[in-house]
Amino acid sequence: MRTLSLFLAMAAMILSACQGGSSSQEQNQEQQEEPMTEMKYSVTPFSPSASYPDAKIESMSFTNGKFDFTLNDSDYQLGVQTPDAGQKMCANSAKGQHIHLIVDNEPYAAKYESSFDYEIPDGDHFILAFLSRSYHESIKTEGAHVAIKAAVKGNSITESKPITIPMLFYSRPKGTYTGKAETEKVMLDFYLVNAKLGDEYKVKAEINGEEHMIDSWQPYYVEGLPMGENTIKLTLVDSEGNTVDTPLNPVSRTFTLQEDPVEQ
Repeated sequence: MRTLSLFLAMAAMILSACQGGSSSQEQNQEQQEEPMTEMKYSVTPFSPSASYPDAKIESMSFTNGKFDFTLNDSDYQLGVQTPDAGQKMCANSAKGQHIHLIVDNEPYAAKYESSFDYEIPDGDHFILAFLSRSYHESIKTEGAHVAIKAAVKGNSITESKPITIPMLFYSRPKGTYTGKAETEKVMLDFYLVNAKLGDEYKVKAEINGEEHMIDSWQPYYVEGLPMGENTIKLTLVDSEGNTVDTPLNPVSRTFTLQEDPVEQ
Protein backbone atom coordinates (compact mmCIF):
# COMPACT_ATOMS: atom_id res chain seq x y z
CA MET A 1 0.00 0.00 0.00
CA ARG A 2 2.81 2.31 0.87
CA THR A 3 4.50 1.51 -2.45
CA LEU A 4 1.30 2.38 -4.34
CA SER A 5 1.03 5.71 -2.53
CA LEU A 6 4.60 6.60 -3.43
CA PHE A 7 3.94 5.65 -7.05
CA LEU A 8 0.82 7.84 -7.25
CA ALA A 9 2.64 10.79 -5.66
CA MET A 10 5.49 10.54 -8.14
CA ALA A 11 3.05 10.29 -11.05
CA ALA A 12 1.27 13.42 -9.84
CA MET A 13 4.57 15.32 -9.63
CA ILE A 14 5.56 14.28 -13.15
CA LEU A 15 2.15 15.25 -14.52
CA SER A 16 2.32 18.63 -12.79
CA ALA A 17 5.81 19.31 -14.20
CA CYS A 18 4.68 18.39 -17.69
CA GLN A 19 1.67 20.64 -17.44
CA GLY A 20 3.83 23.50 -16.17
CA GLY A 21 6.31 23.08 -19.03
CA SER A 22 3.48 22.99 -21.54
CA SER A 23 2.04 26.20 -20.11
CA SER A 24 5.43 27.96 -20.38
CA GLN A 25 5.85 26.85 -23.99
CA GLU A 26 2.38 28.10 -24.81
CA GLN A 27 3.17 31.47 -23.25
CA ASN A 28 6.41 31.74 -25.25
CA GLN A 29 4.56 30.83 -28.42
CA GLU A 30 1.90 33.44 -27.71
CA GLN A 31 4.60 36.08 -27.18
CA GLN A 32 6.30 35.12 -30.44
CA GLU A 33 3.00 35.28 -32.31
CA GLU A 34 2.19 38.81 -31.11
CA PRO A 35 1.98 41.01 -34.23
CA MET A 36 4.74 43.57 -34.76
CA THR A 37 3.77 47.23 -34.97
CA GLU A 38 3.05 48.02 -38.60
CA MET A 39 4.91 51.02 -40.02
CA LYS A 40 2.78 53.73 -41.61
CA TYR A 41 5.60 55.03 -43.80
CA SER A 42 8.16 53.28 -45.96
CA VAL A 43 11.72 54.56 -46.27
CA THR A 44 13.62 53.04 -49.19
CA PRO A 45 16.94 53.96 -50.84
CA PHE A 46 16.86 56.42 -53.71
CA SER A 47 17.59 55.03 -57.15
CA PRO A 48 21.18 55.65 -58.37
CA SER A 49 21.59 59.20 -59.66
CA ALA A 50 23.62 61.04 -62.28
CA SER A 51 27.15 61.15 -60.91
CA TYR A 52 29.41 64.19 -60.77
CA PRO A 53 32.58 62.87 -59.11
CA ASP A 54 34.72 65.77 -60.36
CA ALA A 55 32.35 68.62 -59.43
CA LYS A 56 34.01 70.93 -56.94
CA ILE A 57 33.50 74.21 -55.10
CA GLU A 58 36.94 75.74 -55.36
CA SER A 59 36.22 78.80 -53.23
CA MET A 60 33.49 80.61 -51.31
CA SER A 61 33.48 84.16 -49.97
CA PHE A 62 30.92 86.39 -48.28
CA THR A 63 31.63 90.13 -48.36
CA ASN A 64 29.30 93.12 -48.05
CA GLY A 65 26.20 90.96 -48.21
CA LYS A 66 27.24 88.96 -51.26
CA PHE A 67 28.28 85.36 -51.66
CA ASP A 68 30.70 84.47 -54.44
CA PHE A 69 31.40 80.85 -55.38
CA THR A 70 33.99 79.53 -57.80
CA LEU A 71 33.28 76.12 -59.30
CA ASN A 72 35.77 74.06 -61.23
CA ASP A 73 35.40 73.12 -64.87
CA SER A 74 33.43 69.85 -64.90
CA ASP A 75 30.28 68.22 -66.26
CA TYR A 76 28.28 69.87 -63.46
CA GLN A 77 26.75 73.25 -64.30
CA LEU A 78 24.40 75.51 -62.38
CA GLY A 79 21.01 76.26 -63.91
CA VAL A 80 20.67 73.16 -66.11
CA GLN A 81 18.49 70.10 -65.66
CA THR A 82 20.11 66.97 -64.30
CA PRO A 83 19.85 64.39 -67.13
CA ASP A 84 17.92 61.79 -65.12
CA ALA A 85 15.45 64.23 -63.53
CA GLY A 86 12.51 62.75 -65.41
CA GLN A 87 13.18 59.28 -64.00
CA LYS A 88 13.19 60.27 -60.33
CA MET A 89 9.44 60.52 -59.70
CA CYS A 90 9.89 63.30 -57.15
CA ALA A 91 9.91 67.09 -56.94
CA ASN A 92 12.26 68.76 -59.42
CA SER A 93 13.27 72.40 -59.86
CA ALA A 94 12.44 73.89 -63.24
CA LYS A 95 15.39 76.25 -62.73
CA GLY A 96 17.86 73.38 -62.79
CA GLN A 97 20.90 72.51 -60.70
CA HIS A 98 21.83 74.81 -57.86
CA ILE A 99 23.73 75.45 -54.65
CA HIS A 100 22.12 74.63 -51.32
CA LEU A 101 23.20 77.20 -48.76
CA ILE A 102 22.47 76.41 -45.10
CA VAL A 103 23.24 78.80 -42.27
CA ASP A 104 22.97 77.24 -38.82
CA ASN A 105 19.63 75.49 -38.35
CA GLU A 106 17.75 77.41 -41.03
CA PRO A 107 16.13 75.82 -44.11
CA TYR A 108 18.44 75.92 -47.10
CA ALA A 109 18.38 78.64 -49.74
CA ALA A 110 18.55 77.38 -53.35
CA LYS A 111 20.84 79.51 -55.50
CA TYR A 112 21.12 79.00 -59.25
CA GLU A 113 24.03 81.35 -59.89
CA SER A 114 27.50 81.46 -58.41
CA SER A 115 27.09 85.03 -57.05
CA PHE A 116 24.09 86.29 -55.09
CA ASP A 117 23.05 88.68 -52.33
CA TYR A 118 22.40 87.34 -48.85
CA GLU A 119 22.06 88.54 -45.27
CA ILE A 120 23.55 86.93 -42.18
CA PRO A 121 23.25 88.46 -38.70
CA ASP A 122 26.42 89.44 -36.86
CA GLY A 123 27.84 86.63 -34.75
CA ASP A 124 29.27 83.13 -35.05
CA HIS A 125 27.57 80.78 -37.51
CA PHE A 126 27.88 77.32 -39.01
CA ILE A 127 27.72 77.64 -42.79
CA LEU A 128 27.33 74.74 -45.22
CA ALA A 129 27.13 75.00 -49.00
CA PHE A 130 26.90 72.04 -51.36
CA LEU A 131 26.15 71.37 -55.01
CA SER A 132 22.70 69.99 -55.73
CA ARG A 133 21.09 68.20 -58.64
CA SER A 134 17.96 69.77 -60.11
CA TYR A 135 15.75 67.44 -58.02
CA HIS A 136 17.52 68.71 -54.87
CA GLU A 137 19.69 65.66 -54.19
CA SER A 138 23.06 66.71 -52.78
CA ILE A 139 26.36 65.67 -54.32
CA LYS A 140 28.05 63.87 -51.46
CA THR A 141 31.72 64.23 -52.31
CA GLU A 142 34.49 66.01 -50.46
CA GLY A 143 35.00 68.60 -53.16
CA ALA A 144 31.32 69.40 -53.72
CA HIS A 145 30.78 71.11 -50.38
CA VAL A 146 32.18 73.77 -48.06
CA ALA A 147 31.53 73.54 -44.31
CA ILE A 148 32.87 76.29 -42.04
CA LYS A 149 32.34 77.97 -38.70
CA ALA A 150 32.47 81.68 -39.41
CA ALA A 151 32.42 84.98 -37.57
CA VAL A 152 30.20 87.46 -39.40
CA LYS A 153 30.12 91.22 -38.95
CA GLY A 154 28.56 93.81 -41.21
CA ASN A 155 27.34 91.09 -43.61
CA SER A 156 30.90 89.89 -44.18
CA ILE A 157 32.85 86.87 -42.99
CA THR A 158 35.67 88.25 -40.86
CA GLU A 159 37.10 84.93 -39.73
CA SER A 160 36.46 81.30 -40.60
CA LYS A 161 37.75 77.79 -40.05
CA PRO A 162 36.66 74.36 -41.32
CA ILE A 163 34.14 72.43 -39.22
CA THR A 164 36.06 69.62 -37.55
CA ILE A 165 33.33 68.07 -35.37
CA PRO A 166 30.65 65.60 -36.53
CA MET A 167 27.53 67.46 -37.68
CA LEU A 168 24.23 66.72 -39.39
CA PHE A 169 22.45 69.24 -41.63
CA TYR A 170 18.85 68.81 -42.81
CA SER A 171 18.15 69.40 -46.50
CA ARG A 172 14.89 67.84 -47.80
CA PRO A 173 11.85 67.60 -47.58
CA LYS A 174 11.09 71.30 -47.48
CA GLY A 175 8.22 73.63 -48.36
CA THR A 176 5.09 72.53 -50.23
CA TYR A 177 4.63 69.56 -52.54
CA THR A 178 1.69 69.58 -54.96
CA GLY A 179 0.14 66.85 -57.04
CA LYS A 180 0.57 63.11 -57.38
CA ALA A 181 4.03 63.24 -58.96
CA GLU A 182 5.47 65.20 -56.02
CA THR A 183 3.55 63.72 -53.10
CA GLU A 184 3.59 59.94 -53.70
CA LYS A 185 7.36 59.76 -53.25
CA VAL A 186 9.07 62.46 -51.21
CA MET A 187 12.85 62.58 -51.09
CA LEU A 188 14.57 62.60 -47.71
CA ASP A 189 18.11 63.98 -47.98
CA PHE A 190 20.57 65.30 -45.41
CA TYR A 191 24.24 66.26 -45.29
CA LEU A 192 26.91 64.89 -42.98
CA VAL A 193 30.19 66.52 -42.02
CA ASN A 194 32.91 64.50 -40.27
CA ALA A 195 30.53 61.60 -39.60
CA LYS A 196 30.42 58.23 -41.35
CA LEU A 197 27.29 56.17 -40.96
CA GLY A 198 27.63 52.51 -40.06
CA ASP A 199 29.31 51.20 -36.94
CA GLU A 200 30.07 54.60 -35.38
CA TYR A 201 27.07 56.80 -36.25
CA LYS A 202 23.50 56.45 -37.43
CA VAL A 203 20.70 58.89 -38.23
CA LYS A 204 17.39 58.50 -36.44
CA ALA A 205 14.58 59.78 -38.66
CA GLU A 206 11.28 60.41 -36.89
CA ILE A 207 8.56 60.78 -39.52
CA ASN A 208 5.45 62.21 -37.86
CA GLY A 209 6.80 60.50 -34.72
CA GLU A 210 7.45 57.11 -36.34
CA GLU A 211 11.08 56.09 -35.87
CA HIS A 212 13.31 54.82 -38.68
CA MET A 213 17.04 54.15 -38.25
CA ILE A 214 19.34 55.02 -41.16
CA ASP A 215 22.85 53.59 -41.40
CA SER A 216 23.82 54.58 -44.95
CA TRP A 217 24.41 58.13 -46.21
CA GLN A 218 22.22 58.43 -49.28
CA PRO A 219 18.85 59.92 -50.17
CA TYR A 220 15.65 57.98 -49.51
CA TYR A 221 12.10 57.82 -50.84
CA VAL A 222 9.47 58.33 -48.15
CA GLU A 223 6.06 56.94 -49.10
CA GLY A 224 2.70 56.87 -47.36
CA LEU A 225 2.69 60.45 -46.10
CA PRO A 226 -0.76 62.02 -45.63
CA MET A 227 -1.92 65.25 -47.23
CA GLY A 228 -1.39 68.30 -45.08
CA GLU A 229 1.44 69.07 -42.70
CA ASN A 230 4.12 66.49 -41.99
CA THR A 231 7.17 66.73 -39.74
CA ILE A 232 10.51 64.95 -39.99
CA LYS A 233 13.04 65.11 -37.17
CA LEU A 234 16.61 63.96 -37.78
CA THR A 235 19.04 63.09 -34.99
CA LEU A 236 22.67 62.06 -35.30
CA VAL A 237 23.16 59.20 -32.82
CA ASP A 238 26.12 57.08 -31.76
CA SER A 239 26.47 53.29 -32.02
CA GLU A 240 24.35 52.84 -28.87
CA GLY A 241 21.56 55.13 -30.06
CA ASN A 242 22.50 58.10 -27.88
CA THR A 243 22.12 61.61 -29.28
CA VAL A 244 25.52 62.96 -30.29
CA ASP A 245 26.42 66.08 -28.31
CA THR A 246 27.07 68.39 -31.24
CA PRO A 247 25.60 71.73 -32.38
CA LEU A 248 22.28 71.83 -34.25
CA ASN A 249 21.42 68.26 -33.28
CA PRO A 250 18.62 67.24 -33.61
CA VAL A 251 16.92 69.19 -36.40
CA SER A 252 13.34 69.07 -37.66
CA ARG A 253 11.26 70.51 -40.49
CA THR A 254 7.54 70.73 -41.16
CA PHE A 255 6.45 70.56 -44.79
CA THR A 256 3.11 70.33 -46.61
CA LEU A 257 1.62 67.93 -49.13
CA GLN A 258 -1.38 69.06 -51.09
CA GLU A 259 -3.51 67.75 -53.92
CA ASP A 260 -3.47 69.39 -57.32
CA PRO A 261 -7.00 70.72 -58.06
CA VAL A 262 -6.48 69.93 -61.73
CA GLU A 263 -5.96 66.23 -60.93
CA GLN A 264 -9.15 65.94 -58.89
